[in-house]
Amino acid sequence: MELPITGGCGCGTVRFEVDGPFVSAGYCHCGRCQRRSGTASSANARAEPIPVFAEMSSLNPLFVLPGALKERSADIVAGLKASVTVGVGQFCVKPGLIFGLGGPDFENFAEALGRAITAAPPATMLHAGIRDAYHRGVHRMETVPGVVEIGAASKEPDATKTEGDAVVFGTDAQNFLLHRELHEEVFGPCTLVVSARSWEELEALARSLEGQLTATLHASHGDLASAADLVALLERKAGRLVLNSFPTGVEVCPSMQHGGPFPATTDARFTSVGTAAIARWARPVCYQNFPADALPAEVQNSNPLGLMRTVNSALTREPIA
Repeated sequence: MELPITGGCGCGTVRFEVDGPFVSAGYCHCGRCQRRSGTASSANARAEPIPVFAEMSSLNPLFVLPGALKERSADIVAGLKASVTVGVGQFCVKPGLIFGLGGPDFENFAEALGRAITAAPPATMLHAGIRDAYHRGVHRMETVPGVVEIGAASKEPDATKTEGDAVVFGTDAQNFLLHRELHEEVFGPCTLVVSARSWEELEALARSLEGQLTATLHASHGDLASAADLVALLERKAGRLVLNSFPTGVEVCPSMQHGGPFPATTDARFTSVGTAAIARWARPVCYQNFPADALPAEVQNSNPLGLMRTVNSALTREPIA
């Protein structure tokens, strides 16, 4: 392998140079660069393939069902506004799509969310290139026929501080299904509210989605009884299903799955958060029939390093008799 290895993302915001041995790689891509760059394919096509786990694009759909709206619409609005704008919308699990059954309750909910977003102040984004890509994404969305602005930050962003300003758009299910460009992530504090006419149309929206890191349901107990088919669809679309909470809360724990079907990641079997995340950087090796003094200390029966190990499916620091 010839060194150095150089490269970058498709929009030119990020460049890299590697001047040492390249053992494995993880990628996080923004905007339109992600799956079009072919990073994983090109890495696997090398004479000496490089294992790649790429976390790419996710819109993290959030479904607001009728019973939940009647019970706690204001609380959902407050939590959703915070989830969309935290970190200036630069969290990979920001809810970028909000689906619900049309009617007076959902219309009132959308209007309230618009007012909340209007009050959100602009804030500094990570990089001028990311800010510019965000504004291009907003412009792309607002020029799609049938998309209307529901609310936008009332204060102008400061260009010298690379600020991004929050915005929420609205459309209906038929228009969303018609325009594939509405299925593309806008990386930043932007979200799209989509109104469906029936449960069947709500399920069609879920069916149309690509792979996601998360899918969220806000539902009452009664809603869940009607949403079994919707939940079954979302199980196939996302790595983490969230109920009556928001996807931007990611706990580091053994059960966390921060990954999902393509194009959320290149391999849905892995996670980039939680104790299982180490598997992205490890290659299993089995030592068979070796004497103890020829084994690495980590796998010797006596456990000389006192490590926590899994032995016969149980965690223990005890030596193996």
